[in-house]
Amino acid sequence: MRGRLALVASLLIVACALFVAACGSDDSSGGSGDESGSTKGTKAVDPAAIDSAKGNITYCAGKDTSGDLKEGVANFNKEFGPDLKVTLKEFPESADEQRNQFIQRQRAESGECDGFEADVIWTVEFAGQKWLLDVSKYVDERKGEFIPSTLESVKFDGKSWGVPRVTDTGFLYYRTDVIKQEPTTWQEAYKLAQDANPKGIVYQGAAYEGLTVDFLELAFANGGKVLSDDGKKSEINSPENVKALQFMVDGINDGAAPKAVTTYMEEPARRTFEAGKAAVMRNWPYCYALGQQAKAIKGKFKAIPLPEFEGGGKAGILGGHNMVISAFSKNPEAALKFIDYMTSAKTIQLNAAKYTKAPPLNATYEDAAVKKAIPFSAQLKEGVEQAKSRPVSPVYPLVSEAIYKNVNAALSGGMSPEEAIKKADEDINKALQTF
Repeated sequence: MRGRLALVASLLIVACALFVAACGSDDSSGGSGDESGSTKGTKAVDPAAIDSAKGNITYCAGKDTSGDLKEGVANFNKEFGPDLKVTLKEFPESADEQRNQFIQRQRAESGECDGFEADVIWTVEFAGQKWLLDVSKYVDERKGEFIPSTLESVKFDGKSWGVPRVTDTGFLYYRTDVIKQEPTTWQEAYKLAQDANPKGIVYQGAAYEGLTVDFLELAFANGGKVLSDDGKKSEINSPENVKALQFMVDGINDGAAPKAVTTYMEEPARRTFEAGKAAVMRNWPYCYALGQQAKAIKGKFKAIPLPEFEGGGKAGILGGHNMVISAFSKNPEAALKFIDYMTSAKTIQLNAAKYTKAPPLNATYEDAAVKKAIPFSAQLKEGVEQAKSRPVSPVYPLVSEAIYKNVNAALSGGMSPEEAIKKADEDINKALQTF
């Protein structure tokens, strides 16, 4: 778990970013949408200008371990070169390092990265610092193509700040050889896991972003909230959220989940399930193909959308990446042209069929090649449709830290669920005061 020093460091990062934003230009030319919020004065890209776009741009992203970005760049350059050319600049695999690389450049008002592959949880944070260009007009023209939930992650202050390229949502995996009925509620899933052999449910319970996601899936399904509708104060201290956390704590105390789950991230949870040491797992869609290669569970498990919370409803948390344009790009029109190509029906279909990337476009799920490559595509679409964005705030990293460190403390027995939620409430309100 991160300690006091990490929280102070995070606060300093936000404070420095605010100083840069405050000293930046407030030229309102080209702006669009509601100009009353914290993004007043930001510029917009005119989608009509992309047809005549020319020149070179650099697109920055984390290390492309799948190869889909590299192929997309090569195909774009082949189709539009030599008048248009994109260079892909790769950052380290670590998400934190990728975020830091982008922040460093934006603080320096560097135009090195014309566009950037932003995690869905960074988009609003960057927009709040006036580091991104407004692409509302472009998104509005295409919004009918996208699954509505995916567009929620690009919205802030009445505008759109990016275009979804890849989406994601959590899944529940269960062993069909030891569990004979599909769980319809979280409570049933835990009970079935507790009674099975092998027994247990594994998930992401370590003190990091993954635990924030796992907790919010239960809290939101139970009707809980994190922030007020205007994003200015915490509303996490509620009976709904306490009940969701109590359920998780009871799961560990009752033996439905192993105590070791408080140290698990995605990969330890996956390896435990693949080794045949757990009956149920909460994880991401990427685990499906890997599970079918694991000797202990191959052909013996099923992936389903997250179930209901008894007495509540269903909720998933949206993952994925958005393509954004730097406010300091010297060629934003070409950057939008590249985004248009990479989020086109043709490219998204290729990414899904060849690289099993979860598509943000509705129509892609009907493609025969995609259905073959992703056998659970119908369930995946259902999961994405029911997914919600994480709390929308420019200081989201601090909000998330307040959640995962206190939830982990409760799961580890360091404090009661009531104490953990109350402390999270205090920490979130402190974080909100920094912006």
